[in-house]
Amino acid sequence: MIMRVWHGITRNEKGEDFHKYLMETGVKYYRSQQGNRGVFVLRRVQNDKAHFLLLSLWDSLEAIAKFAGSDIDKAMYFFPEDQIFLEEMEPNVLHYEILGEPGLKKHHEDSVCFDDLENDYFLIL
Repeated sequence: MIMRVWHGITRNEKGEDFHKYLMETGVKYYRSQQGNRGVFVLRRVQNDKAHFLLLSLWDSLEAIAKFAGSDIDKAMYFFPEDQIFLEEMEPNVLHYEILGEPGLKKHHEDSVCFDDLENDYFLIL
């Protein structure tokens, strides 16, 4: 399994609207693609900026290539409103091979485990 990492920055005052926009556009589109196993959406506010990460899970690099084209490291911007929200259109994404999958749910007593077996991922906070 492969994780594709996209990063984008918007002004903090646009953060809530951008989150809704991401869910309605990019995340929905990712999830509709063959070979996509799910998407995490993360946000970090730093001063007046909101940083967003989309961590999408894919069956293989080939599945990503069907979605993104032959240059899989190139960021994809499908929606015209991207330019309205984003401070810059970052040109590249990163890919990581997932070496361990969440089979056993080991976590501390004070942590919370969220899982979604249908999409085969979980998150421990």
